[in-house]
Amino acid sequence: MTEKEIYLALSGVTHPAKNDKSLEALGMIDRVSFEDGKARVRLAFDKHRDPLADYLIGACRAALVAAGAADAEVTAIVRNEAPAKKHAGLDLGLEELSGVRHIIGVASGKGGVGKSTVAVNLAIALAREGYCTGLADADVYGPSVPKMTGTEGMIPDAVQEGDREIILPIEKYGVKWMSIGYFASPEQALIWRGPMACNALKQMILQVRWGELDVLLIDMPPGTGDIHISLVHDIPMEGAVIVTTPQSVALADVEKGINMFRNDSVRKPIYGLVENMSWFTPAELPGNRYYIFGKEGGNAMASKYGIPLLGQIPIFQSICEGGDSGEPVALQDGRPDSAAFRSIALSVADIF
Repeated sequence: MTEKEIYLALSGVTHPAKNDKSLEALGMIDRVSFEDGKARVRLAFDKHRDPLADYLIGACRAALVAAGAADAEVTAIVRNEAPAKKHAGLDLGLEELSGVRHIIGVASGKGGVGKSTVAVNLAIALAREGYCTGLADADVYGPSVPKMTGTEGMIPDAVQEGDREIILPIEKYGVKWMSIGYFASPEQALIWRGPMACNALKQMILQVRWGELDVLLIDMPPGTGDIHISLVHDIPMEGAVIVTTPQSVALADVEKGINMFRNDSVRKPIYGLVENMSWFTPAELPGNRYYIFGKEGGNAMASKYGIPLLGQIPIFQSICEGGDSGEPVALQDGRPDSAAFRSIALSVADIF
């Protein structure tokens, strides 16, 4: 593989936060070579760490492999870095969380149960009840908060304080939002291994100026993997709310999530269970309930593990439409869909 072929392979790697310009156009490709059967690339970042550094390194490596490189090595340097600053921003402390009273995860055992929908509407409902609220979108592989809050295309500002760069959250609907989705285009796949995703996630939480908050919700990815372990060990998360549907396969995965939080190496309390998609009531038959995904599965699970059932959310077309339009239903008054989230928000607020 020639140097020209390496540059050609990298031509499709763009920076989402810089108008999708190629890394070459941005002058970020510092050095390329092909030695001993290995394609080597060195990227050069500005003085302070780019929040998407790990993503860009992975994207370059993937592009080289796709172009036929049997082996590829992508490294990075920081231009004009002072010799004493041997790290590039990943050695983050908890200073920005000092004003946050409570940190609560919103988790699920599997995807597709409406966890992010619940998290976003719960955040808005808490804010409308007068609580200072923030939400960190920790689902790094499928960030949906920008779409659901109508903040797609926004890029958070940053301020420089000494040798630290602080990210300012997006504020809308009375909630402070942060998501990796603000730093990548909606269709862009984040090709990250576990450690890269965990590092990016820590930046999305620990490098953000949250200010004074009553509660910071963390929309966790589904499952029980690396990111969950990183969250409970590196972030002072107090406990979690778990979202499920009444469906048996969802409940089976919920059990795994419950057991993860109760594992001896984690030991985080579960504040309650939210059953989503509990039943369907057609508008023309308001007295009818159709239990499409099963009946009372969440209630049975809550009883089995001795945790509260915080609420049941029926299937409303308006909930889906609100998420797609960026205007969540929790913004509305006097409707059964928004009332369901308000009821759950009041139950969660009792934890404070």
